Amino acid sequence: MSSNRRSFLKHFGGAVLLTSASLTSLAAQEDYERRILLAEKRIGPNDKIRIATIGMGIMGFNDTNAALTVPGVEMVAACDLYKGRLQRAKEVYGQNIFTTNNYEEILNRKDIDAVIIATSDNWHSTIAKAAMRKGKAVYSEKPMVHYLSEGLDEIRVQKETNAVFQVGSQRISSMAYQKAKELYKSGAIGQINTIQASFNRQSALGAWQYTIPLDAGLQTVDWDRFQANEKVKHAYDNNRFFRWRNYREYGTGVAGDLFVHLLTGIHFITDSKGPDKIFSIGGLTYWKDGRNVPDVMSAVIHYPETKEHPAFQVNLQVDFISGEGDYSTTKIIGSEGVINLFGEGDGFTIVKNKMPNAPGIGGWDSLFTYPEAMQKEILAKYDLKYSSKDKLAPKMDGVKYEAPKGYNASHDHFANFMDSIRTGKPVFENAEFGFRAAAPALACNDSYFQGKIINWDAEHMKVV
Repeated sequence: MSSNRRSFLKHFGGAVLLTSASLTSLAAQEDYERRILLAEKRIGPNDKIRIATIGMGIMGFNDTNAALTVPGVEMVAACDLYKGRLQRAKEVYGQNIFTTNNYEEILNRKDIDAVIIATSDNWHSTIAKAAMRKGKAVYSEKPMVHYLSEGLDEIRVQKETNAVFQVGSQRISSMAYQKAKELYKSGAIGQINTIQASFNRQSALGAWQYTIPLDAGLQTVDWDRFQANEKVKHAYDNNRFFRWRNYREYGTGVAGDLFVHLLTGIHFITDSKGPDKIFSIGGLTYWKDGRNVPDVMSAVIHYPETKEHPAFQVNLQVDFISGEGDYSTTKIIGSEGVINLFGEGDGFTIVKNKMPNAPGIGGWDSLFTYPEAMQKEILAKYDLKYSSKDKLAPKMDGVKYEAPKGYNASHDHFANFMDSIRTGKPVFENAEFGFRAAAPALACNDSYFQGKIINWDAEHMKVV
Protein backbone atom coordinates (compact mmCIF):
# COMPACT_ATOMS: atom_id res chain seq x y z
CA MET A 1 0.00 0.00 0.00
CA SER A 2 1.40 3.42 -0.92
CA SER A 3 2.26 5.92 1.80
CA ASN A 4 -0.28 8.34 0.32
CA ARG A 5 -3.04 5.75 0.57
CA ARG A 6 -2.06 4.87 4.16
CA SER A 7 -2.09 8.55 5.05
CA PHE A 8 -5.46 9.02 3.40
CA LEU A 9 -7.07 6.04 5.13
CA LYS A 10 -5.59 7.12 8.46
CA HIS A 11 -6.93 10.63 7.86
CA PHE A 12 -10.40 9.25 7.13
CA GLY A 13 -10.14 6.49 9.76
CA GLY A 14 -13.06 4.09 9.45
CA ALA A 15 -14.77 5.99 6.68
CA VAL A 16 -16.06 2.88 4.92
CA LEU A 17 -17.62 1.44 8.06
CA LEU A 18 -19.08 4.77 9.10
CA THR A 19 -20.60 5.75 5.80
CA SER A 20 -21.33 2.50 3.96
CA ALA A 21 -24.96 2.49 5.05
CA SER A 22 -25.42 5.94 3.56
CA LEU A 23 -23.44 5.45 0.35
CA THR A 24 -26.30 3.75 -1.42
CA SER A 25 -26.15 5.45 -4.80
CA LEU A 26 -23.70 4.83 -7.58
CA ALA A 27 -22.79 8.53 -7.60
CA ALA A 28 -21.86 8.48 -3.90
CA GLN A 29 -19.83 5.29 -4.27
CA GLU A 30 -17.94 6.71 -7.24
CA ASP A 31 -17.23 9.95 -5.39
CA TYR A 32 -15.85 8.04 -2.41
CA GLU A 33 -13.65 5.91 -4.64
CA ARG A 34 -12.45 9.01 -6.50
CA ARG A 35 -11.25 10.58 -3.26
CA ILE A 36 -9.24 7.46 -2.37
CA LEU A 37 -7.73 7.16 -5.84
CA LEU A 38 -6.76 10.81 -5.83
CA ALA A 39 -5.01 10.39 -2.49
CA GLU A 40 -3.01 7.33 -3.60
CA LYS A 41 -2.11 8.76 -7.01
CA ARG A 42 1.63 8.62 -7.67
CA ILE A 43 2.99 12.08 -8.35
CA GLY A 44 5.89 12.41 -10.75
CA PRO A 45 8.41 15.28 -10.88
CA ASN A 46 6.47 16.94 -13.67
CA ASP A 47 3.31 16.88 -11.55
CA LYS A 48 4.81 18.87 -8.69
CA ILE A 49 2.97 22.10 -7.93
CA ARG A 50 4.95 24.89 -6.31
CA ILE A 51 2.85 27.28 -4.27
CA ALA A 52 3.22 30.62 -2.51
CA THR A 53 0.93 32.12 0.09
CA ILE A 54 0.19 35.85 0.15
CA GLY A 55 -1.03 36.81 3.60
CA MET A 56 0.37 34.60 6.38
CA GLY A 57 -2.31 35.23 8.98
CA ILE A 58 -4.64 32.62 10.48
CA MET A 59 -6.13 31.56 7.15
CA GLY A 60 -2.78 31.81 5.39
CA PHE A 61 -1.17 29.23 7.62
CA ASN A 62 -4.26 27.02 7.72
CA ASP A 63 -4.69 27.11 3.94
CA THR A 64 -1.02 26.38 3.38
CA ASN A 65 -1.13 23.41 5.74
CA ALA A 66 -4.24 22.08 4.00
CA ALA A 67 -2.64 22.51 0.57
CA LEU A 68 0.43 20.58 1.71
CA THR A 69 -1.71 17.55 2.60
CA VAL A 70 -2.20 17.09 -1.15
CA PRO A 71 0.55 14.91 -2.68
CA GLY A 72 3.08 16.69 -4.88
CA VAL A 73 2.60 20.21 -3.46
CA GLU A 74 5.62 22.22 -2.33
CA MET A 75 5.68 25.51 -0.44
CA VAL A 76 8.33 27.84 -1.91
CA ALA A 77 7.41 31.41 -0.93
CA ALA A 78 5.43 33.54 1.49
CA CYS A 79 4.38 37.17 1.60
CA ASP A 80 3.17 39.20 4.55
CA LEU A 81 3.30 42.79 5.75
CA TYR A 82 4.36 41.85 9.30
CA LYS A 83 7.97 40.70 9.63
CA GLY A 84 7.22 38.28 12.43
CA ARG A 85 4.95 36.17 10.23
CA LEU A 86 7.66 35.85 7.58
CA GLN A 87 10.02 34.65 10.30
CA ARG A 88 7.40 32.16 11.45
CA ALA A 89 6.87 30.95 7.87
CA LYS A 90 10.56 30.05 7.67
CA GLU A 91 10.35 28.26 11.01
CA VAL A 92 7.41 26.18 9.82
CA TYR A 93 8.15 25.59 6.12
CA GLY A 94 11.92 25.79 6.00
CA GLN A 95 14.62 28.45 6.00
CA ASN A 96 15.01 28.15 2.23
CA ILE A 97 11.57 29.50 1.32
CA PHE A 98 11.52 32.95 -0.24
CA THR A 99 9.83 35.65 1.86
CA THR A 100 8.82 39.21 1.00
CA ASN A 101 6.45 42.01 1.96
CA ASN A 102 5.68 42.77 -1.72
CA TYR A 103 3.23 40.43 -3.40
CA GLU A 104 4.45 41.52 -6.84
CA GLU A 105 7.78 39.81 -6.14
CA ILE A 106 5.83 36.57 -5.64
CA LEU A 107 3.91 36.99 -8.89
CA ASN A 108 7.08 37.74 -10.88
CA ARG A 109 8.75 34.46 -9.90
CA LYS A 110 8.77 31.84 -12.66
CA ASP A 111 9.08 28.94 -10.20
CA ILE A 112 5.64 29.50 -8.64
CA ASP A 113 2.65 27.72 -10.18
CA ALA A 114 -0.11 28.76 -7.82
CA VAL A 115 -0.79 31.35 -5.14
CA ILE A 116 -3.02 31.26 -2.09
CA ILE A 117 -4.48 34.71 -1.40
CA ALA A 118 -5.30 35.00 2.30
CA THR A 119 -4.88 38.73 2.86
CA SER A 120 -7.41 41.14 4.30
CA ASP A 121 -10.57 41.18 2.16
CA ASN A 122 -9.80 44.53 0.54
CA TRP A 123 -6.79 43.04 -1.29
CA HIS A 124 -8.37 39.79 -2.55
CA SER A 125 -9.52 41.00 -5.94
CA THR A 126 -6.54 43.24 -6.72
CA ILE A 127 -4.01 40.48 -6.11
CA ALA A 128 -6.13 37.77 -7.73
CA LYS A 129 -6.44 39.68 -11.01
CA ALA A 130 -2.73 40.49 -11.03
CA ALA A 131 -1.87 36.84 -10.33
CA MET A 132 -4.08 35.51 -13.12
CA ARG A 133 -2.52 37.97 -15.56
CA LYS A 134 0.89 36.61 -14.54
CA GLY A 135 -0.20 33.08 -15.39
CA LYS A 136 -0.65 31.83 -11.83
CA ALA A 137 -3.39 29.52 -10.64
CA VAL A 138 -5.26 31.27 -7.84
CA TYR A 139 -6.85 30.02 -4.64
CA SER A 140 -8.62 33.08 -3.24
CA GLU A 141 -10.00 33.19 0.26
CA LYS A 142 -13.65 34.13 0.59
CA PRO A 143 -15.23 36.49 -0.06
CA MET A 144 -13.46 36.77 -3.40
CA VAL A 145 -14.20 40.52 -3.54
CA HIS A 146 -14.49 43.35 -1.05
CA TYR A 147 -17.22 45.22 -2.91
CA LEU A 148 -19.99 44.13 -5.28
CA SER A 149 -18.53 46.37 -7.97
CA GLU A 150 -15.38 44.21 -8.19
CA GLY A 151 -17.03 40.92 -9.07
CA LEU A 152 -17.72 41.11 -12.80
CA ASP A 153 -14.26 42.47 -13.57
CA GLU A 154 -12.59 39.60 -11.72
CA ILE A 155 -14.76 37.08 -13.58
CA ARG A 156 -13.78 38.78 -16.85
CA VAL A 157 -10.07 38.49 -16.05
CA GLN A 158 -10.46 34.82 -15.18
CA LYS A 159 -12.17 34.13 -18.49
CA GLU A 160 -9.62 36.14 -20.48
CA THR A 161 -6.63 34.45 -18.87
CA ASN A 162 -8.27 31.01 -18.55
CA ALA A 163 -6.53 30.75 -15.19
CA VAL A 164 -7.43 28.02 -12.71
CA PHE A 165 -9.32 29.92 -10.02
CA GLN A 166 -10.87 28.49 -6.85
CA VAL A 167 -12.63 30.36 -4.06
CA GLY A 168 -11.83 29.11 -0.58
CA SER A 169 -15.17 28.20 0.94
CA GLN A 170 -14.54 24.53 1.52
CA ARG A 171 -18.07 23.36 2.36
CA ILE A 172 -18.72 22.87 -1.33
CA SER A 173 -16.13 20.05 -1.31
CA SER A 174 -17.38 18.39 1.88
CA MET A 175 -18.47 14.75 1.74
CA ALA A 176 -21.47 15.68 3.88
CA TYR A 177 -22.61 18.46 1.55
CA GLN A 178 -22.15 16.21 -1.48
CA LYS A 179 -24.38 13.58 0.12
CA ALA A 180 -26.91 16.14 1.38
CA LYS A 181 -27.24 17.52 -2.14
CA GLU A 182 -27.83 14.05 -3.54
CA LEU A 183 -30.60 13.36 -1.03
CA TYR A 184 -32.15 16.80 -1.55
CA LYS A 185 -32.22 16.24 -5.32
CA SER A 186 -33.82 12.83 -4.78
CA GLY A 187 -36.81 14.53 -3.10
CA ALA A 188 -35.97 13.41 0.44
CA ILE A 189 -37.61 16.48 2.01
CA GLY A 190 -40.22 17.28 -0.63
CA GLN A 191 -40.40 20.82 -1.97
CA ILE A 192 -38.10 23.35 -0.31
CA ASN A 193 -39.75 26.49 1.08
CA THR A 194 -37.45 28.02 3.72
CA ILE A 195 -33.87 27.81 4.95
CA GLN A 196 -32.69 28.86 8.40
CA ALA A 197 -28.93 29.20 8.79
CA SER A 198 -26.78 30.58 11.59
CA PHE A 199 -23.13 30.89 12.54
CA ASN A 200 -22.88 31.87 16.20
CA ARG A 201 -19.90 32.41 18.49
CA GLN A 202 -19.22 33.17 22.13
CA SER A 203 -15.58 34.03 22.68
CA ALA A 204 -13.24 36.98 22.31
CA LEU A 205 -11.19 35.17 19.67
CA GLY A 206 -14.35 34.18 17.83
CA ALA A 207 -15.29 37.85 17.83
CA TRP A 208 -11.95 38.68 16.14
CA GLN A 209 -10.06 40.01 19.16
CA TYR A 210 -6.94 38.23 17.97
CA THR A 211 -3.62 38.23 19.86
CA ILE A 212 -1.34 41.14 18.91
CA PRO A 213 2.44 40.50 18.79
CA LEU A 214 4.77 42.14 21.28
CA ASP A 215 6.77 43.99 18.62
CA ALA A 216 3.81 45.38 16.65
CA GLY A 217 4.53 48.81 15.22
CA LEU A 218 5.75 50.74 12.23
CA GLN A 219 9.18 49.08 12.47
CA THR A 220 7.70 45.62 11.89
CA VAL A 221 4.50 46.35 9.92
CA ASP A 222 4.36 47.77 6.38
CA TRP A 223 1.40 50.01 7.19
CA ASP A 224 1.64 52.12 4.05
CA ARG A 225 1.42 49.09 1.80
CA PHE A 226 -1.47 47.67 3.86
CA GLN A 227 -3.66 50.71 3.19
CA ALA A 228 -2.22 51.61 -0.22
CA ASN A 229 -5.51 51.04 -2.06
CA GLU A 230 -7.65 52.91 0.50
CA LYS A 231 -9.00 56.37 -0.31
CA VAL A 232 -8.93 57.44 3.34
CA LYS A 233 -5.59 56.88 5.10
CA HIS A 234 -5.45 56.24 8.83
CA ALA A 235 -2.62 56.57 11.33
CA TYR A 236 -1.07 53.26 12.31
CA ASP A 237 -3.28 51.23 14.62
CA ASN A 238 -2.49 47.74 15.92
CA ASN A 239 -6.15 46.81 15.91
CA ARG A 240 -6.73 47.91 12.33
CA PHE A 241 -3.86 45.76 11.12
CA PHE A 242 -4.00 42.63 13.28
CA ARG A 243 -7.78 42.70 13.82
CA TRP A 244 -8.74 44.01 10.40
CA ARG A 245 -11.98 41.99 10.24
CA ASN A 246 -13.48 44.52 12.66
CA TYR A 247 -13.24 47.36 10.14
CA ARG A 248 -15.27 47.70 6.97
CA GLU A 249 -12.36 49.48 5.27
CA TYR A 250 -10.44 46.19 5.16
CA GLY A 251 -12.95 43.45 5.92
CA THR A 252 -16.53 42.54 5.12
CA GLY A 253 -17.90 42.01 8.62
CA VAL A 254 -19.87 39.01 9.79
CA ALA A 255 -21.67 38.84 6.44
CA GLY A 256 -18.54 38.53 4.32
CA ASP A 257 -16.79 36.26 6.80
CA LEU A 258 -19.64 33.92 7.78
CA PHE A 259 -22.83 34.50 5.77
CA VAL A 260 -20.79 33.68 2.67
CA HIS A 261 -20.04 30.18 4.02
CA LEU A 262 -23.73 29.56 4.65
CA LEU A 263 -24.73 30.88 1.22
CA THR A 264 -22.04 28.82 -0.51
CA GLY A 265 -23.52 25.64 0.93
CA ILE A 266 -27.08 26.70 0.15
CA HIS A 267 -26.28 27.55 -3.47
CA PHE A 268 -24.36 24.31 -3.92
CA ILE A 269 -27.17 22.09 -2.65
CA THR A 270 -29.98 23.90 -4.46
CA ASP A 271 -28.05 24.81 -7.65
CA SER A 272 -29.22 28.38 -7.14
CA LYS A 273 -27.68 31.34 -8.93
CA GLY A 274 -28.82 33.66 -6.17
CA PRO A 275 -31.65 35.72 -4.70
CA ASP A 276 -33.54 38.75 -5.97
CA LYS A 277 -34.09 40.61 -2.67
CA ILE A 278 -31.82 41.04 0.36
CA PHE A 279 -32.56 42.87 3.60
CA SER A 280 -30.55 42.85 6.83
CA ILE A 281 -30.59 44.41 10.27
CA GLY A 282 -28.17 44.21 13.16
CA GLY A 283 -26.12 46.21 15.59
CA LEU A 284 -23.07 46.50 17.78
CA THR A 285 -24.36 44.98 20.99
CA TYR A 286 -21.39 43.69 22.99
CA TRP A 287 -17.93 43.97 21.39
CA LYS A 288 -17.62 47.75 21.64
CA ASP A 289 -13.88 47.85 21.03
CA GLY A 290 -13.70 50.44 18.28
CA ARG A 291 -14.94 48.18 15.48
CA ASN A 292 -17.29 49.69 12.89
CA VAL A 293 -19.12 46.54 11.81
CA PRO A 294 -21.97 44.85 13.72
CA ASP A 295 -21.47 41.87 16.01
CA VAL A 296 -25.08 40.72 15.52
CA MET A 297 -26.71 40.55 12.11
CA SER A 298 -29.85 38.93 10.72
CA ALA A 299 -30.90 38.84 7.10
CA VAL A 300 -33.99 37.86 5.13
CA ILE A 301 -33.19 36.84 1.58
CA HIS A 302 -35.74 35.90 -1.08
CA TYR A 303 -35.00 33.43 -3.86
CA PRO A 304 -37.44 33.52 -6.76
CA GLU A 305 -38.67 30.46 -8.62
CA THR A 306 -36.26 29.37 -11.35
CA LYS A 307 -35.77 26.27 -13.47
CA GLU A 308 -33.35 25.03 -10.79
CA HIS A 309 -35.63 25.41 -7.75
CA PRO A 310 -38.98 26.69 -6.43
CA ALA A 311 -39.19 30.03 -4.64
CA PHE A 312 -37.87 29.95 -1.08
CA GLN A 313 -36.81 32.28 1.70
CA VAL A 314 -33.50 32.23 3.60
CA ASN A 315 -33.07 33.58 7.12
CA LEU A 316 -29.43 34.11 8.11
CA GLN A 317 -28.04 34.99 11.53
CA VAL A 318 -24.69 35.66 13.16
CA ASP A 319 -24.47 36.38 16.88
CA PHE A 320 -21.04 37.03 18.38
CA ILE A 321 -22.29 36.85 21.96
CA SER A 322 -24.51 33.80 21.72
CA GLY A 323 -25.34 31.92 24.89
CA GLU A 324 -25.62 28.88 22.63
CA GLY A 325 -21.84 28.96 22.23
CA ASP A 326 -19.92 28.35 19.01
CA TYR A 327 -22.43 26.65 16.74
CA SER A 328 -23.29 26.63 13.07
CA THR A 329 -26.28 25.04 11.39
CA THR A 330 -28.16 25.17 8.12
CA LYS A 331 -31.73 23.87 8.12
CA ILE A 332 -33.19 23.27 4.68
CA ILE A 333 -36.91 22.97 5.29
CA GLY A 334 -39.14 21.23 2.79
CA SER A 335 -42.75 20.15 2.64
CA GLU A 336 -41.89 16.64 3.86
CA GLY A 337 -38.76 17.02 5.95
CA VAL A 338 -35.74 19.00 7.10
CA ILE A 339 -32.05 18.61 6.27
CA ASN A 340 -30.05 19.94 9.22
CA LEU A 341 -26.39 20.45 8.28
CA PHE A 342 -24.11 21.06 11.24
CA GLY A 343 -20.56 22.19 11.78
CA GLU A 344 -18.14 22.94 8.95
CA GLY A 345 -19.47 20.20 6.71
CA ASP A 346 -19.19 17.62 9.48
CA GLY A 347 -22.52 15.93 8.79
CA PHE A 348 -26.26 16.26 8.72
CA THR A 349 -29.53 14.73 9.82
CA ILE A 350 -32.82 14.46 7.97
CA VAL A 351 -36.08 14.41 9.87
CA LYS A 352 -39.10 13.50 7.74
CA ASN A 353 -42.72 14.42 8.32
CA LYS A 354 -45.53 14.08 5.82
CA MET A 355 -49.13 15.16 6.29
CA PRO A 356 -51.84 12.49 6.09
CA ASN A 357 -54.13 12.49 3.07
CA ALA A 358 -57.03 13.48 5.31
CA PRO A 359 -56.99 17.17 6.37
CA GLY A 360 -58.02 16.44 9.96
CA ILE A 361 -61.13 17.38 11.88
CA GLY A 362 -61.98 18.23 15.48
CA GLY A 363 -59.51 19.36 18.15
CA TRP A 364 -58.37 22.93 17.54
CA ASP A 365 -61.01 23.30 14.86
CA SER A 366 -64.20 25.24 14.29
CA LEU A 367 -66.26 22.02 14.27
CA PHE A 368 -67.32 22.30 17.93
CA THR A 369 -68.80 25.75 17.32
CA TYR A 370 -71.54 24.36 15.04
CA PRO A 371 -74.88 22.87 16.09
CA GLU A 372 -74.58 19.28 17.40
CA ALA A 373 -76.66 17.74 14.59
CA MET A 374 -74.49 19.48 11.99
CA GLN A 375 -71.33 18.24 13.71
CA LYS A 376 -72.54 14.65 13.42
CA GLU A 377 -73.40 15.08 9.77
CA ILE A 378 -70.00 16.61 8.98
CA LEU A 379 -68.18 13.81 10.84
CA ALA A 380 -70.17 11.14 9.01
CA LYS A 381 -69.28 12.64 5.63
CA TYR A 382 -65.63 12.94 6.69
CA ASP A 383 -65.44 9.28 7.73
CA LEU A 384 -67.08 8.24 4.48
CA LYS A 385 -64.59 10.21 2.42
CA TYR A 386 -61.37 9.24 4.26
CA SER A 387 -60.23 5.76 5.34
CA SER A 388 -58.39 4.99 8.57
CA LYS A 389 -55.15 4.88 6.57
CA ASP A 390 -55.85 8.31 5.06
CA LYS A 391 -56.14 9.74 8.56
CA LEU A 392 -52.68 8.58 9.68
CA ALA A 393 -49.47 10.43 8.91
CA PRO A 394 -47.04 8.11 7.09
CA LYS A 395 -44.13 6.86 9.17
CA MET A 396 -40.89 7.98 7.57
CA ASP A 397 -37.41 7.00 8.69
CA GLY A 398 -34.87 9.73 9.24
CA VAL A 399 -31.24 9.88 8.16
CA LYS A 400 -28.04 10.61 10.08
CA TYR A 401 -24.79 11.14 8.21
CA GLU A 402 -21.46 12.04 9.76
CA ALA A 403 -18.12 12.55 8.08
CA PRO A 404 -15.38 10.31 9.48
CA LYS A 405 -13.52 11.42 12.58
CA GLY A 406 -10.67 13.73 11.62
CA TYR A 407 -12.12 14.49 8.20
CA ASN A 408 -11.29 17.97 6.87
CA ALA A 409 -13.11 19.35 3.84
CA SER A 410 -10.24 21.78 3.23
CA HIS A 411 -8.10 18.84 2.10
CA ASP A 412 -10.65 17.90 -0.54
CA HIS A 413 -11.07 21.52 -1.60
CA PHE A 414 -7.35 21.89 -2.19
CA ALA A 415 -7.13 18.44 -3.78
CA ASN A 416 -9.69 19.58 -6.33
CA PHE A 417 -7.73 22.81 -6.91
CA MET A 418 -4.47 20.95 -7.50
CA ASP A 419 -6.17 18.37 -9.71
CA SER A 420 -7.57 21.18 -11.82
CA ILE A 421 -4.08 22.62 -12.26
CA ARG A 422 -2.72 19.24 -13.34
CA THR A 423 -5.56 18.01 -15.54
CA GLY A 424 -7.69 21.00 -16.50
CA LYS A 425 -10.75 19.54 -14.77
CA PRO A 426 -13.22 22.16 -13.48
CA VAL A 427 -12.76 23.47 -9.97
CA PHE A 428 -15.61 23.09 -7.49
CA GLU A 429 -15.93 26.82 -6.81
CA ASN A 430 -15.01 28.98 -9.78
CA ALA A 431 -15.17 32.76 -10.04
CA GLU A 432 -18.82 32.90 -11.07
CA PHE A 433 -19.94 30.56 -8.30
CA GLY A 434 -17.77 32.40 -5.79
CA PHE A 435 -19.19 35.78 -6.71
CA ARG A 436 -22.77 34.52 -6.76
CA ALA A 437 -22.25 33.34 -3.17
CA ALA A 438 -20.36 36.45 -2.07
CA ALA A 439 -22.74 38.96 -3.64
CA PRO A 440 -25.77 38.37 -1.36
CA ALA A 441 -23.46 38.44 1.67
CA LEU A 442 -21.95 41.77 0.61
CA ALA A 443 -25.44 43.02 -0.22
CA CYS A 444 -26.35 42.31 3.42
CA ASN A 445 -23.70 44.87 4.40
CA ASP A 446 -25.07 47.37 1.91
CA SER A 447 -28.58 46.79 3.20
CA TYR A 448 -27.45 47.24 6.81
CA PHE A 449 -25.46 50.42 6.26
CA GLN A 450 -27.93 51.94 3.79
CA GLY A 451 -31.07 50.82 5.62
CA LYS A 452 -32.85 49.49 2.55
CA ILE A 453 -33.71 46.38 0.55
CA ILE A 454 -31.10 45.48 -2.08
CA ASN A 455 -32.57 44.21 -5.33
CA TRP A 456 -30.24 41.79 -7.09
CA ASP A 457 -30.21 40.37 -10.62
CA ALA A 458 -28.71 36.93 -9.99
CA GLU A 459 -28.55 35.96 -13.64
CA HIS A 460 -26.48 38.99 -14.65
CA MET A 461 -24.88 39.47 -11.21
CA LYS A 462 -25.69 43.12 -10.67
CA VAL A 463 -27.72 45.45 -8.44
CA VAL A 464 -31.01 46.60 -9.98
